Formats: sequence, C-alpha cells, structure tokens
Amino acid sequence: MDVSFALVSCFALSGGERSSIDGVCACVFSSDLKIILDFINDRSIIKNMTEATVARRRGRPPRQEGARDHTREVLMRAGTEILTEHGFASTGIDLVLKRAGVPKGSFYYYFSSKEEFGAAVIAQYANYFARKLDRWLLDEDTPPLERLSAFVADAKAGMSRFEFRRGCLIGNLGQELGALNESYRVQLEAVFCDWQQRLATCFEAAKKCGQLAPDADPSALAEFFWIGWEGAVLRAKLVRNADPLDRFYQGFLAALPRGA
Repeated sequence: MDVSFALVSCFALSGGERSSIDGVCACVFSSDLKIILDFINDRSIIKNMTEATVARRRGRPPRQEGARDHTREVLMRAGTEILTEHGFASTGIDLVLKRAGVPKGSFYYYFSSKEEFGAAVIAQYANYFARKLDRWLLDEDTPPLERLSAFVADAKAGMSRFEFRRGCLIGNLGQELGALNESYRVQLEAVFCDWQQRLATCFEAAKKCGQLAPDADPSALAEFFWIGWEGAVLRAKLVRNADPLDRFYQGFLAALPRGA
C-alpha cells in the first residue's frame, strides 16, 4: 500500500467519513508506522552524513559561474602586476586584494595560501608569454633573426609603457629562490627551458635559410640569449631606461655565427 496516500486520505476526510474508516486508518498506522518512522530516520541519517562529509570551501562563494571566473581572473591579473613590480617576498595578500578590489574571503575561496596563488600566477604568465613568443618567433613571413628582433622591440615597448618598473615575472622570482618553496624552483626552471626551446626552433630555421652558420648550435644560442636577456631586463629596471636591453642585444647579434 502507498503509505503517503493512506495518510493523506485519512486526514482529508470529514468527521463522519473519518469515523467510518477508523479501523482502516488504525490498520494502516499499526502495520506501516514502523516503515514510516524508519523512512524518516533514514532521511535524517542521510542528511547528517551528507553535511558531515561534504567539505565547505573557505571564503565567500560567488553568486554565479560568470562572476566566479571574473573574480579569479581579476585576482590573477593583480597578482601578475604586483609580482612583476615587487617580487614575491615583498608582496602581501592584502596588497593583491587592494589592487584587485576583492574581499579576503573571495581570495581564500580560490587559493588556500599565498604559495598556491603564486604558483597559479606563474603558470598563467608562462602560458601568456609562450603565446607571445610564438606570435613573433613562428612568423613565417619574416626571416628568423628578424623575428627575434621584433620580439625584442615589443618587449622594450612593454617595459617603456610601464616606465621600466615592471620586468619579467619569471626572472624576478628566480632571484628570490632563497625565500621560495622548492617547488617554485622546479616550476621556474621549466618555464625557462620552454622559452629556450621555442627560441632554439627559431634559430634552427635561421640555420636552414642560411642566416646562421651550418655548425651553429641553436640550443646553446637560445640558452645564452635568455641568460643575458634576463640580466638586461633587471638592469633596465634599475636604470629605468632601455639602454641595457639595446646593449645586450647588439652584442648578442654581433656574436652570432653567421652563414656565408
């Protein structure tokens, strides 16, 4: 018998009608009362187990999916700007929140710690910069070495736009390894190796078209470029002009093993 139907029927009847089927209701109650109580108890147990096992994330959850994505992106953008300017050790969460205009509860909804936040910023910056390198270094309408020159010009313009207060996020953090988690060292080195490989591909193309000598080592040249370039970026931040960038790049081009 459908217990819920029987209950509704009994309580919906008028007085006389209800008296005439008291026996039926009594029978239903006596035979099914245990089932009803068990059902209610089971529902309570399930509810309690669910509340106990589902961990509630810290912080204030966003109201909708779009707002959630936007808030995280605002935090990441603010983090990239500040870490590029000031580095990791001198950047507090409150500074990021102030720049982003986001409450602290929302920060901890996305990131459990400053370290987790930093790792996410590194990953996003690495992806952004890889796309930027590909845009210049894979341009088949431009000779390979001129592609690198276009990247350098773009980088100089970017630093100038921010009055040379911002450098390379990866290079900045690489100088703070003593204050960073060991996992950061591995992550940063992986980023540099990725950039070197992308540039080595460009130098390989330069060999094939005769811009570089047949015995040139694309991988070694790419490694040398990034070692020198990161130092030049740091020096440009110190003197607040592009002279170190120009001096390094001119020397780098002069030292390249040219093709015949």
